[in-house]
Amino acid sequence: MNFGEQIIQHSLLTIHYSPFPFGIWNFPPLEFMKLYGLIGYPLSHSFSKKYFSEKFEREQIAGHRYELFPIENIGLLKQQVLDAHPELCGLNITIPYKKEVLGFLDDCSALPLDACNCIKISKGKLKGFNTDVVGFEESLKPLLLASHTPALILGTGGAAEAVMYVLKKIQIPFTVARRSNSPDTVTYASLDADFIAGHKLIINTTPLGTYPNTDTCAPIPYEGIGPEHYLFDLVYNPAETKFLQEGKKRGAQIKNGEDMLAIQAEESWRIWNDPEL
Repeated sequence: MNFGEQIIQHSLLTIHYSPFPFGIWNFPPLEFMKLYGLIGYPLSHSFSKKYFSEKFEREQIAGHRYELFPIENIGLLKQQVLDAHPELCGLNITIPYKKEVLGFLDDCSALPLDACNCIKISKGKLKGFNTDVVGFEESLKPLLLASHTPALILGTGGAAEAVMYVLKKIQIPFTVARRSNSPDTVTYASLDADFIAGHKLIINTTPLGTYPNTDTCAPIPYEGIGPEHYLFDLVYNPAETKFLQEGKKRGAQIKNGEDMLAIQAEESWRIWNDPEL
């Protein structure tokens, strides 16, 4: 073996046995990275990218990245997200597409309700999951008392579907309120202080109060709230929305959606990495 052949053989062995196969920082080229992301619109309030980016760094998970995909309508999902990023392994779904995305799924068998906020992508097939359910239930329970019943749910979107599912599971009766008339709901305008006083658990599932529109909240008679109430807001930014502030100043127990989002994120990660799902 001549000197040149020795150099080539040594180089090949170094590449093969190197503990840093993609360079000293152990990061592969983008085309070899596993991609995950969030779709919704707008996404200025997103928690997910920061959470997963910090998770990948903290846990030294190389070869993974998480991006935001703010699409103005769900019809752009295939062209601007799925087709444009064949390396996608999973997606989270947020407002306003948790219901609209159902039509893009190849497999809905794991969905307990008609809303999806997590998609696993395998061999080009999209399977839907709902991590709002476990996120809300595990986040709600630590502060929940037997006296926190019945419940009032504000909003009727995809997140509200998960909240209703959990409340039925833990046997808390509820009423759903929204701005306009619809079957099986009441309007905000129809509520009075006595009604609010009688509903000890109030859950905001709307985006009202989310940064930067922090001066908004559901138009309900907050004077009916007292120290025996528990107000839960799925919004996490700001930490205290106007809705929560109205409860806090009347002595109510309050909680925002940050814990729920962290639980959801870890459940998404489990789903994306479980070969049995």
